[in-house]
Amino acid sequence: MKKTIGIRAKVIICTVLAMTILTAVISWIGYFTFNKNVLKNYVKYAELVIESANTVFDTYDMGDMIRDRSMGEKYEEARLELNKIKNNADIMYLYSVYFEDINDPNSICYAINAKNDEELNVGLPVEEIYSYMAEPCEEDAFADSTLELFRKCLLSGDTDIKYEESETSEYGRLITCYRAVFDSDGNPVGIIGADIDINQINTDLNEYLRIVMITALFFTLVIIGFFIFLVGMLITRPVESMAHSTDLFLKMMDASTPPEDLAYKKVIVKGHDEIHMLAKNIESLVEGVVNYMLNLKNVTAEKERIGAELNVATQIQADMLPRIFPAFPGREEFDIYASMTPAKEVGGDFYDLFLIDEDHIGLVMADVSGKGVPAALFMVIAKTLIKNRAMLGGSPSEVLADANEQLCEGNEAELFVTVWIAIIEISTGKGVAANAGHENPILRRKDGKYEMVTYRHSPAVATIEGLNFKQHEFEIFPGDTLFVYTDGVPEATNAHDELYGTDRLLDVLNSDPDADTKQLLINVKDSVDGFVGLAPQFDDITMLAFRYFGPK
Repeated sequence: MKKTIGIRAKVIICTVLAMTILTAVISWIGYFTFNKNVLKNYVKYAELVIESANTVFDTYDMGDMIRDRSMGEKYEEARLELNKIKNNADIMYLYSVYFEDINDPNSICYAINAKNDEELNVGLPVEEIYSYMAEPCEEDAFADSTLELFRKCLLSGDTDIKYEESETSEYGRLITCYRAVFDSDGNPVGIIGADIDINQINTDLNEYLRIVMITALFFTLVIIGFFIFLVGMLITRPVESMAHSTDLFLKMMDASTPPEDLAYKKVIVKGHDEIHMLAKNIESLVEGVVNYMLNLKNVTAEKERIGAELNVATQIQADMLPRIFPAFPGREEFDIYASMTPAKEVGGDFYDLFLIDEDHIGLVMADVSGKGVPAALFMVIAKTLIKNRAMLGGSPSEVLADANEQLCEGNEAELFVTVWIAIIEISTGKGVAANAGHENPILRRKDGKYEMVTYRHSPAVATIEGLNFKQHEFEIFPGDTLFVYTDGVPEATNAHDELYGTDRLLDVLNSDPDADTKQLLINVKDSVDGFVGLAPQFDDITMLAFRYFGPK
């Protein structure tokens, strides 16, 4: 008779197989988790060592010593502090290195290193134990991958502490923790590094794995059958029901069902355990998603409405500034051009140009503090007050004084505006200008170079009531060009947080000094855009160029 395997045998076989798989899974998970957690603690420990060492570097100006490749008077004091850190920490190496040539990994040199008392008491002279500034590192001191990480850290200027785990034939498992060293100017000049021996993890892991396997084998045999029964009754079936309901809900969302028509089939779970809580939380999450989608629908509609209104505001603001050039057809005594590029939909910068009478022209360049709608509203008021007062006659200082008094009234938002204003007599080129906290103008004499015109400024308008504004007389001659602008030009910032600056501004102006006023502004804007690149525009960019030809 052919022997058959009975149900009991099958159950035993299945149980043993399940037990084996479960024990292996538990052991693997425990192994991985234990390794990860212990490694994490080693990394945190190494980070504390690096932070302590960095404090020493900041205290003793080690960044400047590395930059200057010199061992200053505080060099050995810094080393003693690093020695204390190494004495109190169970680490293999504590050191600082730098690259003579950042593009050559093999040019790495020591800046300083630390030794504990045991290493110092080997009977050798300290100069043979320590490494000193500019001393080349040993050929096999660092792996190529480690050198590349050091280079990337210096090139990026990252202040975060990083680490690398490595397996070496000489030392076994090591953790190298490192961060950049900065000089007093904030430039990355070197690397602080600490190496920690983590070979003990392997020993602990083997012991842990043995205990886990024995324990898992015993308890798995006892509870596997009961566990399968309970899991099926209390977890598997309720979870499957929730998965089915959520799957139907997601399919409705994928089908672009309107939020008001979305429906979720609730799952009834008996008891008050975590599965019951999960079912309730899923119901709350689904309800929250539906409400969010409804709110998003309403917010989107509101945003579109606000966007339409901002577009209108942008157009209104643009229409308030003189945009048609030539601004004064038929006037051959001068050429003028201006532009304003807001950082947001509406901006706080403004310019103005107007004939006060047949022989006097007013020029205004201003920048309201802040951005967006509040600055735009303040800009409208300031522009109107300044122009209206200038048209009544008077000097630039009187114009600014009257505008200041009116703008200070009820200025609860504490906004202010920097203003440069000039009134020029067209027939003679003589003018009077006042500068209330604004950028210095730039002037080019005929056949000369564009140069910055510096003089004492007054405070910005709308800061203090009762201000008297300084003014000064000047004269421009036929062929001279005046260029004024807001701080959005020199303070334009690229992705590396570098400012455009007035030097670049002067360079681009002098690269084509004979360009007409329109082309002059185009040259500057193109230069700023090329410098900034893909970085966002943080401030309004406003410019005005005035070229004087003399009386006709």
